[in-house]
Amino acid sequence: MFQFCEDFKENCPLCVPCGLKLAEKMQLPVVRHFGLQVLEHVIKFRWNNMSSEDKLCLKYSVMELISNGMNTVLEEEAHIKDVFARIIVEMIKREWPQNWPDMLNELEALTKQGEVQTELVMFILLRLAEDVVTFHTLPPQRRRDIHLTMMQNMDKLFAFMLNILQENVTQYQHLNDTGQKGQSLSRVAVAALNTLAGYMDWVPIAHIVADNCKLLEGLCVLLSEPELQVEAAECLLIAVSRKGKLEDREPLMILFEDSAMNSILSAAQMADVEGLVEKSYIFLKRLCQVLCALGNQICALTVVTDPHAKVPVNFGKYLDALLAFTRHPSLFLKSSTLMTWGSLYRHELLSKDPQLLAAIPKFLQISMTSVVKVGFPSKNDSPSCEYSRLDFDCDEDFNTSYSMFLSWMTNILKAVCRLDPHTSFHMAGNWLRFLLTAPVDEEPQTFNPGKASGSPLSSTQAQWEAMTFFSEGITRVAFGVLCEEEGRVAEGIDLLHSILAYEATDPVILSCVLTNLSSYFPFIRYTNPSMPLVLSKLFAAISFHTSANSKDPLTRAVKNVRRHACCSLIKICSTYPELVLPHFELLYTQVKHLLKDERFQSQMERCSAMEALVLVSNQLKDYEKQKSFLMEFISPLMSVWLSEDVQRAISSPEAFISFVGAAASTNVDIEEDPCRLNRTQLSFCSFGILRMIMRAHWPSDIEEAKTGGFLVGYTPTGTPIFRHPCSEAVLKLVDSVVALIRTHNGIYHPDVLAKMGALSKAVEIMEIEKRSILGLPPLEASDTPFRRNLLERLQGFFCSSYDNCYQILGGCGPSLQQDFYSIPNLVPHLLNSAFTNLDNVPDFRLRVMLRRFVKPFILSCPPERYGSIVIPILGPLLNYMQQRLSQKWLFVNQQDIVSEEDECKEESVEILEDLLLRLLSREVMDLIIVCCVAKKNQSPSNAGADGLISATQVEVEDEEMMASDTTNPGTVELTELGRFLMGNEDLSTVLLVTVFSPLVWKDTISCQKAAVLLCWPLLTQVISSSLPSDAAVCFFTNVLRGLQMHGQHEGCLSALVHLAFQIYEALRPHYPALRSVMEQVPEIQKQSLDQFDSKLLFPKQKMADKRRKDHFKRLITGCIGKPLGEQFRKEIHIRNLPALFQKKSKTQLDVDPILENCDDSLPALFKP
Repeated sequence: MFQFCEDFKENCPLCVPCGLKLAEKMQLPVVRHFGLQVLEHVIKFRWNNMSSEDKLCLKYSVMELISNGMNTVLEEEAHIKDVFARIIVEMIKREWPQNWPDMLNELEALTKQGEVQTELVMFILLRLAEDVVTFHTLPPQRRRDIHLTMMQNMDKLFAFMLNILQENVTQYQHLNDTGQKGQSLSRVAVAALNTLAGYMDWVPIAHIVADNCKLLEGLCVLLSEPELQVEAAECLLIAVSRKGKLEDREPLMILFEDSAMNSILSAAQMADVEGLVEKSYIFLKRLCQVLCALGNQICALTVVTDPHAKVPVNFGKYLDALLAFTRHPSLFLKSSTLMTWGSLYRHELLSKDPQLLAAIPKFLQISMTSVVKVGFPSKNDSPSCEYSRLDFDCDEDFNTSYSMFLSWMTNILKAVCRLDPHTSFHMAGNWLRFLLTAPVDEEPQTFNPGKASGSPLSSTQAQWEAMTFFSEGITRVAFGVLCEEEGRVAEGIDLLHSILAYEATDPVILSCVLTNLSSYFPFIRYTNPSMPLVLSKLFAAISFHTSANSKDPLTRAVKNVRRHACCSLIKICSTYPELVLPHFELLYTQVKHLLKDERFQSQMERCSAMEALVLVSNQLKDYEKQKSFLMEFISPLMSVWLSEDVQRAISSPEAFISFVGAAASTNVDIEEDPCRLNRTQLSFCSFGILRMIMRAHWPSDIEEAKTGGFLVGYTPTGTPIFRHPCSEAVLKLVDSVVALIRTHNGIYHPDVLAKMGALSKAVEIMEIEKRSILGLPPLEASDTPFRRNLLERLQGFFCSSYDNCYQILGGCGPSLQQDFYSIPNLVPHLLNSAFTNLDNVPDFRLRVMLRRFVKPFILSCPPERYGSIVIPILGPLLNYMQQRLSQKWLFVNQQDIVSEEDECKEESVEILEDLLLRLLSREVMDLIIVCCVAKKNQSPSNAGADGLISATQVEVEDEEMMASDTTNPGTVELTELGRFLMGNEDLSTVLLVTVFSPLVWKDTISCQKAAVLLCWPLLTQVISSSLPSDAAVCFFTNVLRGLQMHGQHEGCLSALVHLAFQIYEALRPHYPALRSVMEQVPEIQKQSLDQFDSKLLFPKQKMADKRRKDHFKRLITGCIGKPLGEQFRKEIHIRNLPALFQKKSKTQLDVDPILENCDDSLPALFKP
C-alpha cells in the first residue's frame, strides 16, 4: 500500500484534482491528510513544470479549501492544519513576492473567516519564518528575496500578529467562559504567541520595544492567564534574552518597573501555591529563566565605563525573587539561577551594590540547604523528590545533574567569599563546629553494607557531605584573604584542632573529616606543633577498618577512606614539604611501620606512604644524602626484582604466566593461591620504583642544585644537565623492565594464550575501561564486602604491570636524562624487546605504549641524540603503525560493504573494536603532532612533569577541534625535532605517508588533525626537493578521497578543500600528472579546469586567494561526500525569480568639449 501511494504521487498525471478531492472536509482525516500530501508533493517536485494557469488554479483551490473546507478550530486535526501550512509556505517560497504580491493581504483576509483560518495563518507565518530564517531551506537568492521582503513588511506583519493576539485575548477575557468559544479564542491566542516567539528572536529589537514596550507589558499581563501564561513566558524569555547593541536593549529595563515586576512575582507565587501541577511547574521554569535572562541583561547594560551607570529600580525586589527560586525544592530551578548569581557576584560594578552585598548571608544560608543531597526520584524523604520525578528518569540522572549543580555552586561560593570573606568563613566554620559536636544519627541505613555507592545517604552523612563541600570551597579562598587577620587565623587553628580531636567510625563521615582537614592545612603554618597530630590522624585513616577482625575484607567505603587518606598525605607532603621536614623522623617511623604491615595494607597504601616520604626527601637538597636515603627503600625493591626467581620468570611468557598463576588452572582458592605473593611483590616493586622515579627530583633553583651536587654540567646549547638521586639504582633495573615488557607482549602470542586456557581473558581489556570507551556509566558498585576471584585479580595485575613498565621507561627519559640515553645499545635493546610481537598485541595495549612510553621518550631525548636514538626507533614504529592501521581501516570499509561476514560477532564487541581503532589512530596523530608541530599555546613542559599528555587533555582537544573552525595550516610551525625528522629522507617518507593516510580513514578527528596540523607543514619541507611524481599523485589523491569520505563534516570539508587547493597550486606546475587526477573528479567541467590551469600556469595578474579557492572548490564539488540522509533524497529545485532590484548601469560622464579639444586641457596632459 505504501509503495502504491508513493508511485501515485510520483507518476499520476491527475495528482492535483485527485488530491483536492481527497482533501475535502467530508473525507476521513487519514484520507484528507494523504490528499494534502499529494498536493504538497506536486508543489515541491512538479511546480517548475506547471503552467502559470495550473499554478494559479492550484493556489485558488487550496485557498478555497482553507476558507470552506476545514472544521472548527477545536475539531480540526493538528496534522491537517500542519500540512495545510506546509502547502501554503511551499507556494510562498516559490512565488512570493514577485509573482504573488498580495500574499499578505490574502492571508489577512483569511483571518476574517473564523478562528481555524486565523490559527492556520499563524501557523503559516511561523513556518515561513522557520524555513527562511532558522533552517535556511531555500536557495540563497530566494532566501534573500523573501527575507528582504519580510523585513520591509515587518511593521505590517508585527502589527498584524499583535492585533490578532490582542483581539482574541480581549474577547477571551471578556467572555470569561471555559466553553467551546473560550477554548477557541485561547487556541488562536496561543498560536499567535507561538508565532510571535518565532519572530522575536531575529526581528529588529525596535519592533519588540515599540510604543514604549507595549508588547512586553502585555506579555507580563498574560502571565496571570492560566491558559496563556506558558506561551507568554516563552515570548518574554526570548525578548529578554536578545543580544545586540546595548543602547537597543536599554528599553528592556522597563521590566524592572513596578507593574511588570509585580506581574512576574505574583504569577510566580500563584503558580507555586498551586502545588506540584506539571503545567504550573513548566511555567515556573520559564519564569525562572526570564529572571535569569534579566540578570544577564543587567550585567551587560551596567557598564563600568558609563559614568551614569546605576542599578535598575526594584533591584532588591528582583534579588528577592531570584533568592526564592534558589530556595525552591526543585533542583532544576535552583541550578537555573546559579549562572545568574555568578554573573552578578563577579560583575565589577554590581558586586559592590549594597543590596547585592546584603543578599550574601541569605544566599549562603540557602546554599547550605541546597547542597544537601536529597531529592532522589526513588525516595519520598524530601519535597524535592516529587519535582525530581518530573525532571529525571532515575537516580543516576539525578546524580549527574546534582554533580553539575555542585560544580557551578563551587565557583559561585568562591566569588561570594571574595566579596564577603568574613561572613562566608564564619558561616562555614559554624556549620563545621556544629557537626563536630552533634551526635551521629542511628538510622538503620547509616551502615547498610549492601548499599550502592550512589545511593541516598543517611541524614547525618548527607549533612557532613554538604558541609564539607560548602566549607572546602570557602576555606581555601578565605584563607588567602584573611591570612593576615589574627582573629580569623586563631579561629582557623581552633577548627583545625577540633577536626584533629574528632573521632569518626562511619567511613563516609571520616572521609568528610579528612577533606576538611585538607582544607585547613594552610593553618598548620601558624601552628607547626600540630603537624605530628595531623600525620598521626592521616596514618590512622590509612589503616582504618570498621570490622573488629582486621582480616575481614574491606568494604568500598573503607577503601575510599584509605585512598582519601593517602591522597591527603601526599598533598601535605607535596604542598608543604618544608613544614613536614622538621618532623621527618616521625614520618619516617610511620612509613616504615606501614611498609612492614604487608598483611593488612594494600599496595596502594604502602606505595603512597613511600611516595610521601620521597616528596619530603626532596627538601634535603643534597644529592648524596637523598641518594643514600632513597636507596634504603629502593634496595628491597631491587633485591626482589633482580632475584633469581623473578629473572627466570620474566625471561619468557611461559615462565611468567606460571610464576603469576595464570597458567591453565581452574577452581583455585584465592586464599591458598601460592602465586598471589609473587604477584603482590612484583606489583609493589613496579609501583614503588615508578613513584621513586616520578617524585624524586633535583631542586628547581639552579644554584641550590649546584650546591647540592645535582648539577653535573651543561649541554653544548647551554642546557643544564642534572643527575637524579635514583639514577644508579633505576639504571640497574632497566634491563629487567625491558625484559618484562617483552614478556608481556609475548603473552599475546596464540600459543601462549592457549596455555592460559580460560584465564586468557585476564589479558583482555578491563570492564571499567571498556565502559569508559563505550561511553557507558560505571557499574553500580555495591558496598558489600567481596573477594575478587582469580580471573579478576589476574586482570588487574596484568593491566597495572603492563602500564607501570611502560611508565617506568617513559619516566626515565625526563627524569634520568643523559644517564638513560647514554645506555650502551639502548636502541637495539628496545627494538628487540618493547617493540616485539606487536602484531598480536591488541590496540588498547598499543595506546598505553604510545602514550606512556614513546611520547615522553622521544620528547625528552637530547637533540644531539636525535640521529642515533629517535630516527632508528620512530621510523620503524610509524611505518608499522601506518601499515597496521591502514589494513584495519580497509577491513572496516570491507565490513561496511559486506556486512554479512561477521553476523556472529556481538554488536558491543564490534563497536568496542571500532572505537579502539579510532582512539589508536588519534594516538598516532597526537604522537606526530607533539613531535613535529609547535603549538602556539602549549610548550612541551605543559604536558606535565613526566612529559605525558593525559587522556582527558587529548579528548578535550578532540572536542574543541570538532567544535571550532579549523586553523590555517600555513601558520603552523615545525619544532626543531620536526625539522630534523623531515631532513631524513627515509623518515620523511614514512611521516608523509602516515599523515596522509588518515584522510581516507573513517575517523573524522584523525582526518581533521592530519589535514589541519600535519599534511601541509610536512609536505612543504620536501616540495623543494625531489618529490617523486607518484608520491605527489598519491598525496593529492588521498586528499580528494578524504573529501569523498569526510565531506559531510563541515570542519573536515573546509580543511580538506584548503589542503587540496594548496597542494594543487604548489605541485601542479611541477607535476602535470595532477591534471589527470583532477580529470577523474565526477562532474568536473573540463573548460573550467582549463581556465583554472591557464591562470595557474600562465598568470597574467594575481587573483585574490578567495576567488581562486572558490573556483577550485567548484571544480572538485563532484567528489565532496554528502551526509547519508542526503545521498538518496530527491532533490527539490526552487527556481530563482527575477531580481527585486535591478542594478543600474553606470552612466558615462558627459565630456566637456572645451576641455576635450583644448591642447592645454587636463585630459590632454595624460595623452601620449
